Amino acid sequence: MSFSKLLKHSLLLTLCIFAFADIQAQDSKKSDAGQYVPEEGSAELGKKKRKKKGKAKVDPNLPFVLIIGDSIAIGYTGKVAQSLKGKANVIHNPGNAQGTSFGLTKLKSWIGDRKWDVIHFNWGLHDLKRVKVAGTSQNSTDPNDPYQATVEQYSENMKKLVATLKNTGSKLIFATTTPYPTVNNPYRDEKDAAIYNAAALKIMEENSIEVNDLHGVVKDRLEELQKPKNVHFKGSGSAALAKKVSEAIEAALQK
Repeated sequence: MSFSKLLKHSLLLTLCIFAFADIQAQDSKKSDAGQYVPEEGSAELGKKKRKKKGKAKVDPNLPFVLIIGDSIAIGYTGKVAQSLKGKANVIHNPGNAQGTSFGLTKLKSWIGDRKWDVIHFNWGLHDLKRVKVAGTSQNSTDPNDPYQATVEQYSENMKKLVATLKNTGSKLIFATTTPYPTVNNPYRDEKDAAIYNAAALKIMEENSIEVNDLHGVVKDRLEELQKPKNVHFKGSGSAALAKKVSEAIEAALQK
């Protein structure tokens, strides 16, 4: 091959490499734009401030309990584990369970190959928030922007999630989505909690799944238990939720 042809091929190869790198960079930017970020008041932020601890030890002779949920569940899981110490191994799914669309991509990996005696689960707060692009985690403060998942999509997703959960043979407990004032970080309309809960409860009834009404536990005590203008709870609020969750799980283990 002549020098001129070799030079031409080298230049073309270089251009292709730069073009490919540019495409990857653009894709990365798009991906980052939709990346999940913990919200203000979330227990996830508090965890980052605390020193890292080793994984909690499990006792293979005790029942295994999986708690699936968002930052509200992250806030009470530690207290549930403490309450059921010596009675069950209580484990939260890795990270935040976010919305039902995300749950569909992760649920099987969260379940893994372990035999779970009880699975206590919730999705809702992320589905009903407003986002810049439907189906993403690009939070929006604009009430005119779309839901992450409409209640119709939430229902369809929940049916698929429930089908996967039922296949585990575990005792299942659905936790209702907790209430909140209309907030703008991202935007959530306070009326939507009841609407999404109603859709979920219909599915739980059709599948004979036990319901743990966490919404009802705190709805008349939000000023006392919830952080101001926030969906998240004070320590006392997480403790109240943990008590109800612990009672429901312990009762299920005894059946």
